[in-house]
Amino acid sequence: MFPRLFTLPAFDLLGREIGPLTLHTYGVLLALAFLAGLWAAGWQARKAGLNAAAIADLSVYVLIAGLVGAKLLLLVVEWGHYSRNPRELFSLVQSGGVFYGGLLGALPVAWWYARRHGLSGWQTADVLAPAVVIGQSVGRIGCLAAGCCYGRAAEVPWAISFHDEYANRVSGTPLNTPLHPTQIYESLACLAIFFILIGIASRKKFHGQVALSYVVLYAVARFVIEFFRGDVVRGSILDGALSTSQFIAILMVLGVALIYPYAYKKHRLT
Repeated sequence: MFPRLFTLPAFDLLGREIGPLTLHTYGVLLALAFLAGLWAAGWQARKAGLNAAAIADLSVYVLIAGLVGAKLLLLVVEWGHYSRNPRELFSLVQSGGVFYGGLLGALPVAWWYARRHGLSGWQTADVLAPAVVIGQSVGRIGCLAAGCCYGRAAEVPWAISFHDEYANRVSGTPLNTPLHPTQIYESLACLAIFFILIGIASRKKFHGQVALSYVVLYAVARFVIEFFRGDVVRGSILDGALSTSQFIAILMVLGVALIYPYAYKKHRLT
């Protein structure tokens, strides 16, 4: 685990002290995740006959909205913690957020942009779904490097231990304790979902099938992986029976169950 790639010591610039300046691994991998998603979106847009430049611009808006939404939902579900420890808002900026907050933040922005620029909503969603999930796959490696989204204590042969005190200060990561590598679990799950979605896209029966498949596949994967998570900054529902993400995953699957027949009938390809 390397939460920091390097840190430049403080230096004097025109009479003012600057720094120290730290380059965080999470930020670098987040940038790589965006580039991977941008590549996938452009690739799928060209295959679908959509305007690749417009899709690229949309991806930037979606990224910004997603980051803000992820941080806001984390702040909401852990308001009690952050309100009692306002100094830890700094760690909120440095580490990740709740993915479903990012998704809920990105959806209205994507809908607005698609309508404004005359893009087909369901076709655009089908193009973006593989891009989002490959970005998630790369981004979760950033979580691994930062030490956030860590797993429960484990005795499995593939358990991992963290040793960096900086990650402990920022994310509360347990040190020197074998844990489930939940970040790797989710990264591999998202990579598998990416390839499944690419297969669905090549033979889809209706516009929206790829996007709806993504919602279900990711919801199921996330629901299962949450049982192995050990970080406490993720909220709980029903007296701790479910995490916030598990509860939202259930709602997402139920939503797809309602929307799927309509989308199939309305946007079926002949």
